[in-house]
Amino acid sequence: MYHGNSIRLLAGNSHPELAHSVAERLGVPLTPCMPQKFSNGEINVKIAESVREEDVFIIQSGCSDVNDNLMELLILISACKTASARRITAVIPCFPYARMDKKDKSRAPITAKLVANMLACAGCDHIITMDLHASQIQGFFDIPVDNLFSEPLMITYIKRIDGWQNSIIVSPDAGGAKRVAAIADKLGVEFALIHRQRDRGSKNAPERMELLVGDVRDKAAILVDDMIDTGHTLTLAARTLHDKGAKTIHVLISHGLFAEADMTALEQLPIEELVVTNTAPQKEHKEKCSKIRAIDISAIIAESIRRTHNGESISLLFGDWTGGGHLDMDLI
Repeated sequence: MYHGNSIRLLAGNSHPELAHSVAERLGVPLTPCMPQKFSNGEINVKIAESVREEDVFIIQSGCSDVNDNLMELLILISACKTASARRITAVIPCFPYARMDKKDKSRAPITAKLVANMLACAGCDHIITMDLHASQIQGFFDIPVDNLFSEPLMITYIKRIDGWQNSIIVSPDAGGAKRVAAIADKLGVEFALIHRQRDRGSKNAPERMELLVGDVRDKAAILVDDMIDTGHTLTLAARTLHDKGAKTIHVLISHGLFAEADMTALEQLPIEELVVTNTAPQKEHKEKCSKIRAIDISAIIAESIRRTHNGESISLLFGDWTGGGHLDMDLI
């Protein structure tokens, strides 16, 4: 049941399947809008129904053609703002430019902060996203940001793995240590940490990985990361775990972008499965790699929209609410 002004769901071109699934769960139809691109690359949108004094939610993920999708989102927000929408919430399952969250070298841009400024200037009142690459990105905004977690869904999936009680949760880099430690604590298992480095003697030396913490021998190694793009880190980590004697290797990743990944090479890795969420479209990726499985996040996105609209707390979504969450079993 929805209170006050009605929900208006809009969707860009980045992930129509997820938008339709969220709309179906909410029992709210998608408001027709037609993003179009002119021959010179400029983007235009037409919203077919009134959004005046409505609670607008725009679903657009930062995947595939990131720049076009971001610009499309900004234009949709601006169009709703000038059409007198009461509140505009951008639902961005995969936040664009999230990896550019700090100045890690001279003259490097902090592009995630720029994206935050652009969204606010366009007229956005609220952000709903999932598994930010760095949680401090929330501080780039002066508007409310709800960073949802896929961790409960991943824990549910891990408990479906045979022999998970004798597993070890592995991070492929130091940045994910906090993430894997939290999952390991909730499951009551150990965690391991891999360090990637290049030999100092040569700039062109190949990268290698070393297991710094934990023993994976004769255990089910569950590699957890927040994003896969080229697949290079996964390749090195999987081979390292295999060489160290892991019994089986399962991979769970929040955002499966696969922008420059060699799907044939991923197919040949010594892993049982590569599990990702559908914050980005996965149909094409699954056709190229039979090991890819997808966890459906539409339930948690829909519930966050419902609670936001009704003025309810969404803190429940950060806990065990998704313990019985919907896994897209047709894709697993």
